[in-house]
Amino acid sequence: MGHQNTGWDWIMMDTIVNIAVYKFVPLDDLTNRRDTLLALCQRLLLKGTILLTPEGINFFLAGSRESIDEYLKELRSEPALADLEVKESYSHYQPFSRMLVKIKKEIIAFGVAGIDPLVKTSPRVSAVELKQWLDEGRPVTMLDVRNDMEFKVGTFENAIAIGVDDFRDFPVAVSELPERMKNEVIVTFCTGGVRCEKAGPQMESQGFNHVYQLDGGILKYFEDCGGAHYDGECFVFDKRVALNSELNETDTAQCYVCQAILTLEDCALPEYVAGVSCPTCFKSPEQRLVDTIAQRHKAIREVTTPLPGSAPYENVRPIYVTGKFDKHQAIEFLCALYTRLSREQWLEVFDRGQLLCDGKRVSPDDVVRAGQRLDHIIPETVEPAVSSDIKILHEDESVVVVHKPAPLPMHPCGRFNRNSLSWIMSEVYQCAHLRIVHRLDANTSGVVVFCKTGTSARKIQQQFERGQVTKKYIVRVTGEPTAEAFTSSTPISSEPSRAGARLPDPNGLAARTEFQMLEQLSDGTMILEARPVTGRTNQIRVHLWELGLPVVGDPLYLADGEIGHTQTLSVDDKPLCLHAKSISFKHPTTSEQVVYNAEIPAWAKS
Repeated sequence: MGHQNTGWDWIMMDTIVNIAVYKFVPLDDLTNRRDTLLALCQRLLLKGTILLTPEGINFFLAGSRESIDEYLKELRSEPALADLEVKESYSHYQPFSRMLVKIKKEIIAFGVAGIDPLVKTSPRVSAVELKQWLDEGRPVTMLDVRNDMEFKVGTFENAIAIGVDDFRDFPVAVSELPERMKNEVIVTFCTGGVRCEKAGPQMESQGFNHVYQLDGGILKYFEDCGGAHYDGECFVFDKRVALNSELNETDTAQCYVCQAILTLEDCALPEYVAGVSCPTCFKSPEQRLVDTIAQRHKAIREVTTPLPGSAPYENVRPIYVTGKFDKHQAIEFLCALYTRLSREQWLEVFDRGQLLCDGKRVSPDDVVRAGQRLDHIIPETVEPAVSSDIKILHEDESVVVVHKPAPLPMHPCGRFNRNSLSWIMSEVYQCAHLRIVHRLDANTSGVVVFCKTGTSARKIQQQFERGQVTKKYIVRVTGEPTAEAFTSSTPISSEPSRAGARLPDPNGLAARTEFQMLEQLSDGTMILEARPVTGRTNQIRVHLWELGLPVVGDPLYLADGEIGHTQTLSVDDKPLCLHAKSISFKHPTTSEQVVYNAEIPAWAKS
């Protein structure tokens, strides 16, 4: 984008002198030169870029007349740089944002061995002499060696574009020029002349017999000859964007996003938003969402191929001591909290030194305190496989809505850590701390909502607490309900039993689920819609199991009324036929009621 004048630049600064200089000359001690020049420019309040290379120096600087003169005097005090030729222009503001001094291999990146301006350059033609040739109508082929974007801003009349986006592509472009041009008189030109120092010798090495380079480039031509035989403006690599033949800034602007060149009319269009978009790169909100989701899906594939928990690693599982176990022995605390391991297995963990607190080994009889964190070290962990077919349904500045596949745990738990939805999403969204506002069982597929900020998460969680979030599930059951619409209000235990199952409990937590019959399938199973009014663990499965309508494929709440021995299915098992098909709530930013839907799985279709 062109410079956006705030008014302050005009008040604080007199006319700024802009200089463009290059010289091919052997330079050594580049690190010391860099430090010296940076300190000099900082003292003189200059801004711009200086490139130091073994083959010479190239710089674009801007500052006050006094500072520029002192800087050039300092450089010219070195005999090798005494004859620096300077191209000047002026502006009413500082066109550079900062001061950089860089060390590079080449003044202008080219990458072709044997092309050395210190050894050989093409014959030079001055600006005045070139104008005379053009005035006389001599048969001269003007070859623009700049990139296509610069060419479009302006070039000499009837000039040929070399047709590159990057100067490194110049040698290939030269090889594609017509054979007849090898005997034509060719004048190469660029902004200030530096690219022609290598372009001309490269062409000569390829058999072009009459190659000249415009000495000082377009800027020197403007300075000496004005705009004769030139159409348009000259692109410059600073905030001014382009200069006219009088070396004054024009209304031409540049898009920061896609680098497109913009006219004054372009900047007046609604698609132009400074720093965001322009008519060239503008995308509708719908297209931006499509592009964002495509990028997220690519990142998900990269994170999950192979599955992150498939290679052995040292797994550090945090265990937090709650107030209930304050002042308990460590062994008693662990046996009570984590029943999946026997007392003997936990004692083996202690013996192997795999339980730490603040980096120190914990003994079985050590007393733990509320708020402490114990780290269970599990070496050579390899996690069971899970489904990684995660799909992003929607994303904006506040929420990320996901279609979770199954089996896939929401959080690290039991045998799973990296092979969990939260861990995978944290890798995909590394620059954002996603917050899960509700949960699905590992074996349940469907829509899940993450929030990008704590404020958004709190707003949605408050809606859950007030019963303002509507969740609908599709479930396939064995058996036939006694009514098309029915409700279960059976309380559910607050504590897990075997394999983590929650059971109907008259003294448990209040729970309510509303059901609606949808379809009777030919195999005798039934498709229902379930709407949980409350949000207890395993609520839909417990209520249906208690009603004698167990969910097809459930490994825990079995059809014979018994409790199974496992929670999470294998990827090779038949699926649990429970799917969160939709969720509706007020958007935390817009306050609009939104509904997000996940595609219905195959088992729910006729």
